Parts: sequence; structure tokens; C-alpha cells
Amino acid sequence: MAHATSERVKLARLCSSKDWSKAIRILDSLVSHSGAIQDICNRAFCYSQLELHKHVIKDCDRALQLDPARLQAYILKGHALSALERKTDALFVWEQGYEYALHQSADLRLLLELKELLTAKKQGDNVLYETNASRTPQSESESLSNGNLPGICENEDRLGTEAELRDGTSDKPAILLKSTDKFDLRNELNSEDREYNKSDGQVNGSPDVIDKLSYNSESCNDSSDTSESCDKVFTNSGESSDSIDVSEILRKPSGKLIFPPGKNGAARKNKNFCIARFSKTNSISVDFRLSQGIAEVNEGKYAHAISIFDQILKEDPAYPEALIGRGTAYAFKRELDAAIADFSKAIQFNPSTGEAWKRRGQARAALGEFLEAIEDLTKALEFESNSADILHERGIVNFKFKEFDAAVEDLSACVQLDRDNKSAYTYLGLALSSIGEYKRAEEAHLKSLQIDKNFLEALSHLTQFYQDLSKPTKAHECLNQMLQIDGRFARAYHLRGLLFHAMGEHRKAIHDLSVGLSIDSANVECLYLRASCYHAVGQYKDAVKDYDAALDLELDSMDKFVLQCLAFYQKEIALYTASKFNSEFCWFDIDGDIDPLFKEYWCKRLHPKNVCEKVYRQPPLRESLRKGKFRKQELALTKQKAALIQVADSIGKKIQYDCPGFLPNRRQHRMAGFAAIEIAQKVSKAWRALQTEWKYSNKNNSNSKYGKRARRRGKINISSQNRGGAGCSTSSTLETSSSYGIVDDRLSSRSISWQDVYSIAVRWRQISEPCDPVVWVNKLSEEFNSGFGSHTPMILGQAKVVRYFPNYERTLDIAKTVIEEKSYVYSKTDEIIHLSKDGKLEEIANANSISDLYNVVGEDFWSSTWCNSTAFEGKQLEGTRITLVKMEGHGFDFAIRTPCTPARWEDYDAEMTMAWETLCNAYCGENYGSTDFEVLENVRNAILKMTYYWYNFMPLSRGSAVVGFVVMLGLLLAANMKFTGSIPQGLQVDWEAILNLDPNSFVDSVKSWLYPSLKVTTSWKDYHDVASTFATTGSVIAALSSSDD
Repeated sequence: MAHATSERVKLARLCSSKDWSKAIRILDSLVSHSGAIQDICNRAFCYSQLELHKHVIKDCDRALQLDPARLQAYILKGHALSALERKTDALFVWEQGYEYALHQSADLRLLLELKELLTAKKQGDNVLYETNASRTPQSESESLSNGNLPGICENEDRLGTEAELRDGTSDKPAILLKSTDKFDLRNELNSEDREYNKSDGQVNGSPDVIDKLSYNSESCNDSSDTSESCDKVFTNSGESSDSIDVSEILRKPSGKLIFPPGKNGAARKNKNFCIARFSKTNSISVDFRLSQGIAEVNEGKYAHAISIFDQILKEDPAYPEALIGRGTAYAFKRELDAAIADFSKAIQFNPSTGEAWKRRGQARAALGEFLEAIEDLTKALEFESNSADILHERGIVNFKFKEFDAAVEDLSACVQLDRDNKSAYTYLGLALSSIGEYKRAEEAHLKSLQIDKNFLEALSHLTQFYQDLSKPTKAHECLNQMLQIDGRFARAYHLRGLLFHAMGEHRKAIHDLSVGLSIDSANVECLYLRASCYHAVGQYKDAVKDYDAALDLELDSMDKFVLQCLAFYQKEIALYTASKFNSEFCWFDIDGDIDPLFKEYWCKRLHPKNVCEKVYRQPPLRESLRKGKFRKQELALTKQKAALIQVADSIGKKIQYDCPGFLPNRRQHRMAGFAAIEIAQKVSKAWRALQTEWKYSNKNNSNSKYGKRARRRGKINISSQNRGGAGCSTSSTLETSSSYGIVDDRLSSRSISWQDVYSIAVRWRQISEPCDPVVWVNKLSEEFNSGFGSHTPMILGQAKVVRYFPNYERTLDIAKTVIEEKSYVYSKTDEIIHLSKDGKLEEIANANSISDLYNVVGEDFWSSTWCNSTAFEGKQLEGTRITLVKMEGHGFDFAIRTPCTPARWEDYDAEMTMAWETLCNAYCGENYGSTDFEVLENVRNAILKMTYYWYNFMPLSRGSAVVGFVVMLGLLLAANMKFTGSIPQGLQVDWEAILNLDPNSFVDSVKSWLYPSLKVTTSWKDYHDVASTFATTGSVIAALSSSDD
């Protein structure tokens, strides 16, 4: 008690001498021990003397939470809001206080003061912040015992006359923080950040915006889909950057050094933060020098500010406020280690300085030390448990740290305390979207825009949100709104370019990306994407120029470096394609012509150094141009070509999945249609030859049954004929690859194999979107022997992958079924983990989540599904591996992975050969050419079984899903059955195959919706021949590219 009394006496002396900073330190200690409401109000008053209005508001809010009838808090808060130009908010607070005073208060003086404030405000007068507003007529002894400040402001002389106050506020300039003082210390930047930095570090004049460093819930995996595109490189989902821009954090409202204005007013219009005004006093105290240092920081004069703080700290090395000030100056100079050292000293000298904990947390977040940052911000919350600012900061750091559940909790609490925090709402939307709460996520983004309809960051996030959910119309509406607000907002052009690209409208994408690059020429994401668009539409000169420009940029993050690596590989593929431009399309053969090592590095996005040393590079573009100019007539759209394009579009759109994450892509639809028709035409020709052989064989062998004769099960092995000339190929001279891909009329139609059929679709998939590395896995390097395969996650950490999470529950059930059946799983080192003892199998059966499953096994593991063989009775093929890996601090990686080892390849090759044989026999016997739907049942079932094995085989680096469905459409067409319906909503056919352990169950599942939509027709036979109509690679590219003309 004696200590508390001495503290209060000391407090009274400090206030009498106007040493407000030290007074605040005393009050910090008192509040931390007693939490007395009057101490909180007294601290708010001291903050008001330093014009730290945000702190005033915080303390007043805290006081009013504890005692809603504390009139002094209403008065102080109203003055602070008024000083921040938030006149309407100030009026509202005073009205609240006046209502309490009328009905509950016995303090007539405060009631009258509130009435005067309201009257003056409503009359439009400028209300003077009278420092005697918080005076309470009490004796000093009463003040000490009740926790009030003794003798504070008992007469006008202690604070100067009213005239002096007026002079001080009018003559002394405000200390400002220019919003143009950027503090860009990201370790990694992605496409979503750059444009905000270009706008003076802010979005639409909102200096308290923190740039979004996007986490793409959708990872760049090797699995295929029906509307894939290389926008995954730029967008999703998955997190491209894990660091934070310190300038964005430190320029946010965070205490004495940086303090925000109201939501309106001149300060905001001038893009400045108003901090403090100095009264005219007769003494230059340490507080004044401290304020000078603060002013220098806020004017961007960091070196001078540091020298001022150095002088203060030389006199008093344990002065926390000076340490915090110098630490902030260091932070703005990007000297984060020095900043953290100063904040740490401030904490050492005064552990109850919440501001130091908060600022150190921000600096650590900027260094990417997210765990430590969260610890510091959590500690800061101990001193300000209801601080919306700290909750906002910690929520953002949790989001960056991919702790999405914690981010949702923090940001939800933040917006409860500060319902006008637009940044918190949009980050809440991002976090909710990551955990699959899409409806709530949309509501949060829209709430952010309700607060500020011109908030470009929220519009950017909402655009990406709609694109991820496959809502292109809404995404375009957001983009148009952004460009109406700011026609020079480069980020909007980049986002719209991404959207156009993802929808197969590459020329429109080129236009928008070009506008974006005219604003920000060093944007590697825009350069790479525009290069890939030029590449896709056959403008190789422009493509190579952009790839080279991307390679020449000096970059500041690993994600951007990955794009540079991809630019190297894509440039080589562009040069290869240019060399084939005037050749027949069947000779476009990436799998046969390109070196296996090059393809492997391309698929894995590895540094190209080894590739440069070990494989030949493509010739320069000028050599391809010298050998023969691109023939313009190939690009002309004739009536015959137009008719074929029309039917291709009609057939191709049937591949579209009606699921979140799968945007409709016109270019991919057209590709699928052409491929399906070409497959039907080539397979029909082969079947016709086989049927002739069957008739001949039947005549000479009366014991033969419906064409079920012994027939060579071979595949084409033709040496690749690289037409580019010596040194043209990105391939080794030491080997000549065999290829599935070359299938044309010169080959014997009876020798067509299953690989040749699928290779038709693979080639079309490769040419349609060149920035997707679609290759046969067994055509890679020796890495094939160690099991290269696809990885398709449903959950990554705490993020639910928008495309694939809908398959989570079913995959979990299949995993449990497989584990119970086998009684063991494999560790990550492929060691067997037995689960037959200690009731573990029962626990597996009762597991309701992947967390439960992991706890039973106790470590990372995988278990493989199986596929019952049709070719070999009783044999089970290895299906898909279901993997569960614990991610450090971030939940689990729950995924399906497809290994591709030589042994597995051999098994599936045999199975696919038998499936192809069975299909040929089913159609080429007595049922050949039938148009009777019932008669063709065995043909339909055979097609679906082959599709089933293809999906479980997954023999491509990516693209297996769309290739499988395209071949299925082509084979049905060859058998005179045209699919006229659409894939049911929410169904992904490849997953349907993967999650069925038997081909018959897959057939039963698919035929329920497929067969009713099949129409028996022979009209497809009237279609022009695809291979001769679009004979050259150039004509194919022109046909695909006309989709967005």
C-alpha cells in the first residue's frame, strides 16, 4: 500500500511538471496491477496531452467496457475523435455520454460539459480540446486513495491559457507520416503485392492498408483437370510469399510514432498521418526532444531521428520510449535486426510496455519470423486485451503463417471491436476462404467494400475469390469496378489478364497484360504470362522477347525466381514449336524430340543450370524463319475449317467439370473437340481394317468366336524424326527416343495401340496450353525409376484446396477401408507399419478425421488403393497412394499421389493393352457398325473400363484427367455414340475412378448419368478429316487461337 501511495505521489509530481511520458509509465504499472478504471482514464488524459489520440480512444474504450457510465471517458474519447477529423464519430460518442449523464449521472458538471460540447458541435463550431475536461474536484488525499490523478489540471496556469492552446494548435505544424514512405522488406513477393507498392505503398489513398500476400488454396500440383492452365503459377492458391511489408505494418495505427487520422479529413486526403501538435511551452524537456525524434521519423528523416534518440539514450539508456522511437526509425531504414534489438531493450527496461512487444512482433513478422512475431503480439495483448489493432496485426501474421483457424479467430474478434476495419474484414475473407468457408468469406469481403466501396485491395481479393470458385461474371464485375476507380491500377490489368488466360482468351489477356506492363514494366508475373499467351497463339518472336525480358530481371523472391526458371524452359519449347510450325502436326512430338532430362527439370521447375550443360539448346528463332516463312494461308479460316471448328466446340465443351475451381476454357474445349474427332476418325479407320480381317479370319477358321482371335498386341515404336536439322532439338545425340505420338495415315491402321490413341489427345493438350508441362512420365530421365508421379492435395496445412477438398470425406473412407483390409500402412521411408495389434484397427474404423487417423498410426504414412485386374484374374494392381503427412505447425498434407515406377508401368501397360484388345473385339466382330444402342452395351462398358484403368494409371506428368475424358468421347463417337449431356454437378470423373477399387463399380457409377445422354448417330462421319484440314502445326495453333478473336 505504501508503495502504491509513493507511486501516486510521484505520478502527481510528474503531471505537475508535464512529464507525460514518465507519468504514462507509472500509470502502466498501476493499471497492470490494479486495473482501476480511473487509472485507465488518467492514462488516457496523459496520452491526450501528447496528442496520441489512438491511445486515448483505446483507453477510453477499455474504461467504458468496465463502466459504461464513466462520463470522463466519453469526453476524452470524443475530443480524440474530433482531433482525428472524425467529427461524426465524436458527436455520436458525446451523445452516448450525454444520455448516460441524463439518466444515471450525479456529476452535474460533466453533464453540463457534455451538453456544451454537443451544442457547439451541432452548431458547427470547432470544439477546443480543453485540457480541463477531465478535472474532478477532489482533494489530493481523496485522489490518491481513489486512484485519481492528484492536482491534475486544477487551474489554467498548469496547461497554459486557452489563447496559448489556440496559438499552439494553429502555429505549430502537425507532425506527419507520409504514406509514400515505403518500407518494403518482403522476403518473397508475388503478383498480388507489386501493384500496391507502385501506388505509393497504398491502395486508393488508404494508408492503413496492408498488402495481401496471397495464399493460394490451390497448390500447383501435377494432377490434371479439365480446365487446367498455367495461371496456377500465379494464383493459387498456393502461398507465393510468406513475408510481410514492414512499411505496411509500421505505418498502421500503432502508437506514439505512427498514428492514423480519421476515415475522412484533410490528413487522409493528403495521404498523411497526423501524430501530434505541440503547445507553446517555456521549457524544452526530454518529452519535447522525444517528439522531435518522432517528427523526424514521420517525415522520413530516419538518420536525424536516430541521432536525436541517441542523444536521449546517452543521457538515459533505459528510456523505453526513446528505444521504441529509435527502433522504429531503424525499421524504416530496413535495419530490422537493430530495430528488434531496440524493442528488446525497451522490453527489458519496462516489460509492461505493450507497444514495444507489439512493434517487435511486427518487425519479426517482416523478417518472416512468424512464430516469434505471434508470441510477441500475444504478449502485447496481455497489456491491451481488447486492442483491435493488435488482434488485426496478429490475425494477419497468423494468415501469413498459414494458421488460418487462428487468423479467423483474431480477425473476427478484431471486427467485433472495430466494425469499420476494412482491412481486417478483407483478411478475414481470405482466411475464411482458405478453410473452405466460402459464404462467410464472401460476406467478409463485401463488408469491407461496404465500409469503403473504393477499397481496391478488397476488390482484388474478391476478384481472386470469384475466379477460384469459377464465377467469372462476378470476377469481371469486380475488375471493371476497380478500373472505374483507378484506370491506371496495374494489378487490375494483371488479374484480368489471368482471368482471360484461364478462360482460354489469350489475345484479350495479351491486351490487358500489355496495359499492366506499360504501368509496371518490371512485373515478372505479367511478363511471363504474356510470353506464354504469345507462345500459345503462335507469336513466337514476341514470346521469346518476353521470356528473355523475364530472364533478365533482377528479382527479390524465390517464387519469382521459379518463374524465371520456367521462362527458360518455355522459351526452349517455343523455339521448338516454331521449328515445327510449317511441318505436319503429327511431327510435333515433344515426348520423342525433347531430351528426358530437360523435360524432368521442366516438370519439377528446377534450376536449368544442369540442363544447359548437358543438353542441346534449340536454334534461334531466326533460323526457323530462314527455313521457311510461316505460311499465311495456313492461318486463313476457310468454310471447311469453320464447320469443323463449330462441331469441335460443341463436342469439346462436354469435358467441363461443374465444380468450384474449374473455369470454362474455350480454348481447352476446342482442343478437346478436335482431339475427340481425330481419335474417332483414326480409330474408326483402324476398326474398319480389323473388321475386314475378322471376316477373313472367320471364313478360314470356323472355330473362331466373334473375332476373339489371337492378335498381335504390339505398340508402335518409331524413331523420332526431328525435322529441325542438326542441333535443333533440346535432346541428346546419344539416344534416339521411341515415340507413341506419331500416328498418321502412312502407318498400318491395324498396328494402332492404346498409347497411339491416347497420344493423339496428349499432343493436342500439349499444343493448346504450352506453359503446362504435359509429358509421358516414362519418357523422363532415370528419375522414372524412383517413382516420379503426380501429387494432388485435398488439404494443405489448414487450407482446403478448392478443387479437390469435395473428395475429402470419400477419400478418408477409402483410406480406412484399405487400411482395415491390409492391416498395415507404409512409413515415409516405405517401411511397413503393422496395425493389427492394440485395437488400432478398431480405432481406424472409428476415426472421423485425418487427425484421428494420424494419431492412430503415430507418424507420416501412406497406403495404396488397388484396382482389380481384368486382364489377369485374381490380380490386384497398385492403385493410388493416399498419403497423410503432418506439416510443422500447420495441420496436414492429405493427398493422393500416383507413383510411376517401371514395374507399375509394366502392369498397367499390360492392362491397357488388354482393355484396348477387348474394346476392339467388342466392336469389330458381328456388332461392327451397329446403331442399336442395346447391342453396343459391351462396347460402352469396354470403353469405360479402359478409361478406369487410365485414370488409375495416371501416366502423364499432368493432364491425365482431360486426356482420359477426351479419349472416352472419341471412342464413343467412333462407335457411333455421341455424348449430348454434361458431367453432373460436383462430380469429377477421374476421382470417381480413383476412389473405386473395381472397374465394374466405376462403370455402374458412371453409366447412370452417361448412358442416358448418349445418342446413337453416324453424322460424325460427315465431318471433315481433322488431320488433313489442319495439317500443319501452324494451322492447328491458328484454329485454337481463333476462339477468342
